[in-house]
Amino acid sequence: MHNEFRVETQTTGRLTTLTVTGELDLVSSPVLERELEKAYSLDADWILLDLRRLAFMDSTGLHLLVKAQQRAEEAGRRLAVTRGGEQVQRLLDLTGVADLVRIVESPKQLLEADRAPDGP
Repeated sequence: MHNEFRVETQTTGRLTTLTVTGELDLVSSPVLERELEKAYSLDADWILLDLRRLAFMDSTGLHLLVKAQQRAEEAGRRLAVTRGGEQVQRLLDLTGVADLVRIVESPKQLLEADRAPDGP
């Protein structure tokens, strides 16, 4: 099966968004890991993994998200993810990873919540 995995990176102001498309697994995770490493060095407060176009994620991808959360903190950045598709979100919920990372519906929601006086 051909996995058309892609990561598109865009930085706007304080936010770097990595839009992930395809299947995040053992084969594709090094691509995302390289892009994340680049994002940690950018001058943005937030790194957002946009998972809305992610069709599938296995335990390798799950491990990468946990590692990304730790690396972002080490780099002085904050990490958030958009809510993924049904399979992706179920995996995050069942494993407890959903409790470790900030999950938002969209990049706009993240920025609005961050600007709010009572925002996390």
